[in-house]
Amino acid sequence: MEAALGLEVDSLTSLEERIRHAVELVATLRQERDAASREAAEARAQASKLSQEVETLRGERREVRARIEKLLGQVEVLNAG
Repeated sequence: MEAALGLEVDSLTSLEERIRHAVELVATLRQERDAASREAAEARAQASKLSQEVETLRGERREVRARIEKLLGQVEVLNAG
């Protein structure tokens, strides 16, 4: 009878340890998920900022191209005259 009781206590202790380990694992995974979510949000924000910068630079490039083409046109007029 004592052997059976000892076996049940060992099984209960083993189950408690496994549950404790599972709880710790879940807590760790939640922390990692939250950290990954924050990193993803930061990456999306940075990507959005970079996209805006690219669009600004493209606009500036178009302006510079137009100004250069205008200057080249003026140079051609001078050379023709």
